[in-house]
Amino acid sequence: MNTNLLVWLVLPYLSIILLIGGMIWRYRTDQFGWTSRSSQWNEPSILRWSSPLFHFGILFVFLGHVLGLVIPQSWTYSIGITEDTYHVMATVLGGAAGLAALVGLLGLLYRRFITKSVRLTTTTMDIVTYVLLTLAVTLGCWASVHQQMIVGGYNYRDTISPWFRSIALFQPRPELMATVPLDYKIHVMAGMILFSVWPFTRLVHVVSAPVSYPTRPYVVYRSKNGHLGSSSRHYGW
Repeated sequence: MNTNLLVWLVLPYLSIILLIGGMIWRYRTDQFGWTSRSSQWNEPSILRWSSPLFHFGILFVFLGHVLGLVIPQSWTYSIGITEDTYHVMATVLGGAAGLAALVGLLGLLYRRFITKSVRLTTTTMDIVTYVLLTLAVTLGCWASVHQQMIVGGYNYRDTISPWFRSIALFQPRPELMATVPLDYKIHVMAGMILFSVWPFTRLVHVVSAPVSYPTRPYVVYRSKNGHLGSSSRHYGW
């Protein structure tokens, strides 16, 4: 019981505190480091396909988690989506998104450790990030395949989803996780650990949006030639 409370009560709130508090701390102390630290100029060919594949895959994985964890199944029932229909949608669409994210992530890993110029720019926190991302994505794919296709189906919206909402509503019900299959438990724990270190990695760029991009001034490149660079023309907005 003590272990159950520690993992499904203390760890969730600890990860939330570290995520939100760490984001605030990072923004206040390290705005110049708030970046994805792009290495496109080091190696663009593998990045060209692996990065979009990973980012779009993980985006749809995130949207699937929102649907499955945040929205109660009674709501989906009310609009005519039965459990069997939801099961098929989650397995097919979620599996495709998870596979895309995993293949893209493997491409990024291959690129980072095979290309010397990219490997030399890799920090310790980059390694931690890739390890935790790989664990979370791989465990999620395995849990979905194992439980939904091999075992025969598991309705996590009866256990994991209410537990998740109880944490968000500050009415924790850790007992709901007691009967959850082990592979789902490990996947959830990997996700919480990932969120705990999120603010201290390059993943902070996820919450940044280029809102001012359409209205920002042009970047002006001037010639070294004094005659060509003496134009009085006004640039920018």
